[in-house]
Amino acid sequence: MAFTQQPLKHNLKVFACKNSRYLGEKIAASLGVELGKSELLQFSDGEFEPSYLESVRGAMVYIVQSTFPPADNLMELLLMIDAAKRASAHKVIAVMPYFGWARQDRKDQPRVPIGAKVVANLLESVGCDRVMTMDLHADQIQGFFDIPVDHLYASTLLIKYIEEHKGTDLAIASPDMGGAKRANAYAKRLDASLIICHKSRAKANVVGSMTAIGDVEGKDVVIVDDMVDTAGTITKCANMLKEKGAKSVRAICTHPVLSGEAYKRIAESAIEQFIITDSIPLKEGVDTSKFVVVTVADLFAEIITKVHNYNSISTSFIC
Repeated sequence: MAFTQQPLKHNLKVFACKNSRYLGEKIAASLGVELGKSELLQFSDGEFEPSYLESVRGAMVYIVQSTFPPADNLMELLLMIDAAKRASAHKVIAVMPYFGWARQDRKDQPRVPIGAKVVANLLESVGCDRVMTMDLHADQIQGFFDIPVDHLYASTLLIKYIEEHKGTDLAIASPDMGGAKRANAYAKRLDASLIICHKSRAKANVVGSMTAIGDVEGKDVVIVDDMVDTAGTITKCANMLKEKGAKSVRAICTHPVLSGEAYKRIAESAIEQFIITDSIPLKEGVDTSKFVVVTVADLFAEIITKVHNYNSISTSFIC
């Protein structure tokens, strides 16, 4: 009788960097484990040094960190990976619900970098063995890595929310042509009509004109996007749809970057409700009354469990 060697099981340990600790705690709780102990030493000149306060030798180490601005978040993740590798961790997995620099996925003009590729190279150079992320700005970023990438979709969570609160005559809208594929996937799953908004940009982060393709009159419209930065596009789209006769306008996005005047624009716009995930925390001291937060902790905990136990995760890749 042939002997089949079973994969060795290593201890599962979850850690979180400083600005994603809120999410790391929820993921650890969903897994039924305690969040690993670590600390961050800050120097007066701005330099910092993370360290583990417990052994990670031989363990599968999962480090939770969304790399939203500032760049310190990415640097802290890189240092945490390096520290784990030097402390003899068996494997180090970067859990990055929001993958920063993803908009720089190609060279679209002369003399510019491909930032997403630079980040991929940095993660691999410090010894990252695997990356778990969600709703990349461009799917092809997975090809920038020579290590496994688990690319999850927040739609598995957000569609469920819409189904429970979808109104009488649902329509899914894309705020631009680039998001048409995503919006179409939502529309098919929800058996809803599709609206495409077409915009022209005056310059980066500044929207010029906008129009809509599709039936808007009397619809309960949900605008779907992967990330919202300045909120210029999505609020302009919402206001236009309301002017064209939409019964109600809500918005959904996975990654609430929300920089500059974003919170003010959303508060003053026709958007009645903004459904987001907790891949990036909302800022304190601003008007967040329109926001509904759907946690991604349970989904990431499920994928971590499956990866740790060498089980298939294909059922979680539903766009």
